[in-house]
Amino acid sequence: MIFLASQLQRLVRAFRIWMILLGLLFYLWFDSKKWTYLKGYTTKKREKRTTSRAKWITKELINLGSAFIKLGQLLSARADVIPSSWVNELTSLQDRVPPFAFEKVDEILKKQLGNSYNKIISIDKNPIGSASLAQVHKARLNNDKNIIFKVQRPDIEKFFRLDLDVMNQVAKVVQRIKSLSRGNDWIGIAKESRRVLLRELDFRIEAQYAARFKQQFIDDSDILIPSVFWDLSTSKVLCLEYLPGIKINDIQSLKSNDIDTSSIAKIGATSYLKQLVNYGFFHADPHPGNLAVSKSGSLIYYDFGMMGFVSERIRGRLNSMIKAAALRDVSGLVKELQIAGLIEDDIEIGPVRRLIRIMLNEALTPPFDSQIIEKLSGDISELAYGKPFRIPIELIFVFRALSTFEGVGRYLDPEFNLIAIAKPFLLPLMTSKNTDSNDLFNELGRQVTEIGSKAVGLPKRLDENLERLEQGDLQLQVRMGESDRQLRRMINAQQTLGNSVLLGSLAISSALLASNSKPYLFFIPLIPGFPIALNWITLQFKMRNENRLDNFQGRRGSR
Repeated sequence: MIFLASQLQRLVRAFRIWMILLGLLFYLWFDSKKWTYLKGYTTKKREKRTTSRAKWITKELINLGSAFIKLGQLLSARADVIPSSWVNELTSLQDRVPPFAFEKVDEILKKQLGNSYNKIISIDKNPIGSASLAQVHKARLNNDKNIIFKVQRPDIEKFFRLDLDVMNQVAKVVQRIKSLSRGNDWIGIAKESRRVLLRELDFRIEAQYAARFKQQFIDDSDILIPSVFWDLSTSKVLCLEYLPGIKINDIQSLKSNDIDTSSIAKIGATSYLKQLVNYGFFHADPHPGNLAVSKSGSLIYYDFGMMGFVSERIRGRLNSMIKAAALRDVSGLVKELQIAGLIEDDIEIGPVRRLIRIMLNEALTPPFDSQIIEKLSGDISELAYGKPFRIPIELIFVFRALSTFEGVGRYLDPEFNLIAIAKPFLLPLMTSKNTDSNDLFNELGRQVTEIGSKAVGLPKRLDENLERLEQGDLQLQVRMGESDRQLRRMINAQQTLGNSVLLGSLAISSALLASNSKPYLFFIPLIPGFPIALNWITLQFKMRNENRLDNFQGRRGSR
């Protein structure tokens, strides 16, 4: 009986998820049709409707519960697979839910801690925080230390695994839809999401993250990270030192405690750059709820469930990428991106090169905009979505974290400029492996010398090539990338027009048959109409994707 009830619950849950997915697919198709817009189609109307859909899917994810809230938070970092308007909406996704009963909290603590439970003198019955995975209670130990317990919600793992299984099924189906799967590995994303989400359920991993993060700033009095109480922590209970603080977005309280908000912004930015450049291990979710300020003026970090890593391979490539960007070497930067696997093979590289040139000119041309990271993050979102860019999840988390903290910094100090603070950290990367700023000029000198050497050998190479051309041994290959794309667009338009005419003819035939003496024959024209309609929808997606790059370039060019 229990098994049947479990299976029924699984079926009902799966049905609900599939209905939301089908609704989403319908909205995507419906919104792509210009005839669905009353009083004519405009870009502004399309953007307004897209934002409305993003709000709808965010609300549905919240209604689906813990696993889907966390999935939405993960997808908010995947600018390469979802539109930027969706990224903005999902980034604000919060998982605050009503708390569960304190009696259940006490029961879990007794079961998980065993004899160590006797070390607790008192526990506040009212939680200081409640989320989809756990809730937090303040407590006091018999050695007079104040602590907090993060207690996992009962039976959360069972529901998590059920939802993750359904997610995997959805990913397999979506992967078969060519218009949605082109360039996107939805099955891989589902597997990665499963790995990350199940890891969040093990609080021992979060304890290790917190300890490692604290170790990075052990000698920095400006940064405070709570200590872990290992003997009171398990896979379902996390015990940390209680560090009270003023919320970082409570400007009035900060000023009333004589705390310099611009100094806090600089401390936070410096700590973030250390995490990224020096350690390669960073806090991936620095929103105001996870940051506070002590009365002594130190920055406090909370919640270590979502941490990011920058691998040695990426850090090694970042060295070369930043140097190429500093020298405005577009071709060199494109080459580094290809080596790092950020650009797919066998793609038309011309448009990518032009977009990178536009971005470099905006990002590196003084005066530096105080919101440069946010704008650059937005540009990368638009550039990556549906394009040959495949940004590793670690780099996406880097940009999202920096963009989030830049917003916090500007809130604390309107003149906050992350680029200016970053100069001491970026200079060593821009100048090879040492910190001598003259190396940048040495690199420029090396390139000038290399160009000079090539120039000396140019007459000989020209003479050899002319001789080969005269002998018929030299073949000249011309790649007309823009023309190719225009030709593809014309072919798609012609096929769409042809399909539209066919569908219209079949619809008229069906209507005529329905009005004669044998109306049941109306379905005969609909049989060939079904594959034609599917092909027509596929062509619509193709044409929309072809237009994305041109629209992006047009917007950049108009600025």
